[in-house]
Order: sequence, then C-alpha cells, then structure tokens
Amino acid sequence: MNLRSLRQFHRQLAPIIILPFLITATTGVAYRLGKSWFGLSRDQVHFLMVIHEGEYLGKQLEPIYVLLNGLGLLFMLITGIVIWGNSLSKASWFRALFSRPQKETSE
Repeated sequence: MNLRSLRQFHRQLAPIIILPFLITATTGVAYRLGKSWFGLSRDQVHFLMVIHEGEYLGKQLEPIYVLLNGLGLLFMLITGIVIWGNSLSKASWFRALFSRPQKETSE
C-alpha cells in the first residue's frame, strides 16, 4: 500500500470512526471525573460505563464494538504517524535540522 492510498483510506475512515472515539473518550473522562472530583457514587455514574463499554448493544455486539474501537484506534494512530512522519521528512526545516554537514575535501 503506497502512501497515497494509505492517506486516502485514513481520510475515508476518519469520519466513520470519530463518533465511537468521541463517545468512548467523553464517557470515560466523565465517569472518572464524576467519581473523583464530584464525589458521585459508582451507581450514579454507572450509566456512563454502560455507554463507554458498549453494554447497551447487548452481549453479542459488545465485544465486537470494543474490538473494532480498539483496532480502529490502532489503525488511525499508526497511519496518522506514518503520514505525519512522511510529511515531516519532506519539510525543509526538518531536513536542515538533521542533515550532516558536508565534509570539505582539500586537494
């Protein structure tokens, strides 16, 4: 897979996968802050864990939701890092920062 198709696949998958990521991150943070900062009991914030872990989807779909969410995160991270690294290596300031000075040859 070349960089162009990787970039295109990353771009196509991002709008689909952003919603589960936002739901997972928001409910996870809200659960932890609700318990730690606001002193809410586990029972009061349990609904956030139900949403966070995909329990509302049922016993059969919950593990699939978790698996796809995790694989999606790994895919987006890896492809994003590859794309970013490639664009960074093409940046003139980056190349100048890490280029070796040429040795002068005396004849």
